[in-house]
Amino acid sequence: MRLSELGEFRLIDAIRARTGTAAGVHRGIGDDAAELELPPGHRLLTSTDLLLEDVHFRLDWTSAFDLGRKAVAVNLSDIAAMGGAPRFLYVGLACSGATEVAQLEAFVDGVLTEAAEHGAVLVGGDTCRSPGPWIISVTIEGTAPAGKAVGRDGARPGDAVLVSGTLGDSALALALWQQGLTPEPWLAERHTRPVPRVALGRGLAEAGLATAMIDLSDGIASDLEHILQASGVGAEIRRAAVPLSPPFRARLERQPELFDLALGGGEDYELLCTVPAARVAEALAVGERCGVPLSAVGAITPAGTGLQLRDDAGTVRPLRVRGYDHFCR
Repeated sequence: MRLSELGEFRLIDAIRARTGTAAGVHRGIGDDAAELELPPGHRLLTSTDLLLEDVHFRLDWTSAFDLGRKAVAVNLSDIAAMGGAPRFLYVGLACSGATEVAQLEAFVDGVLTEAAEHGAVLVGGDTCRSPGPWIISVTIEGTAPAGKAVGRDGARPGDAVLVSGTLGDSALALALWQQGLTPEPWLAERHTRPVPRVALGRGLAEAGLATAMIDLSDGIASDLEHILQASGVGAEIRRAAVPLSPPFRARLERQPELFDLALGGGEDYELLCTVPAARVAEALAVGERCGVPLSAVGAITPAGTGLQLRDDAGTVRPLRVRGYDHFCR
């Protein structure tokens, strides 16, 4: 069955039937607006992302289920970067009336699965017809105790720069697809099914370890620069310390230029944080408890030093790799 046969309101009814009730939700899907309640002493964190077919994803490279998961995961990652707890989710979707209902059901399955895994609930959204490509808008709301959310403006000279997981895998998978090649399944999943580091972000925030934090959506070169600008500092990154997966390293040995993907490829959705040097061991222990390795990749330097890369020979140079920019590609 196609969406044009089902209709908008039957689609919404089908989604509403699957959302159920949740703590803090007084009114959800079905009213003009959601009526929600926050825990006492907490503040609201809100983030929105757009995903456009043939810009952010291709339906011949990902399943509708994985697309639903990713659409939510990239928003969850923003809440993780603030050290918050995900709570409420809103999804807007525009697609063609020729879209198969089964494909939409798989997309919704992915949305609800990813949200449930991290304690979020779908409370609203919108649908409309698109002349062709899918357009997805997701807004996530989370909470954090008043004064405990982690921003980008707290990094200080001497702080260590830590990053979770490995970098460049998602960008490498995309590059292989663009060359007409098929990445191995693990590598492909790094692009199609990113894992938001929600528990890690909360753990670092609750322990008071992260002085600044950001999720790596555009690449470490761009995203660390955001912290430097907000905090009024510089940073030095050690090339040898940048965490890379075995599949990435294997290709890097044959193609050294691929290292730029680890610095600026984007869509890693790992967390980068700055931590006082004396507390790095505590932060690494939080990573271990969350099952997510953290790597110390550099240090914050005084204002005016910019973002620099120390290579394997010890030479320091400005890091000029540009991360992802929608309007400058």
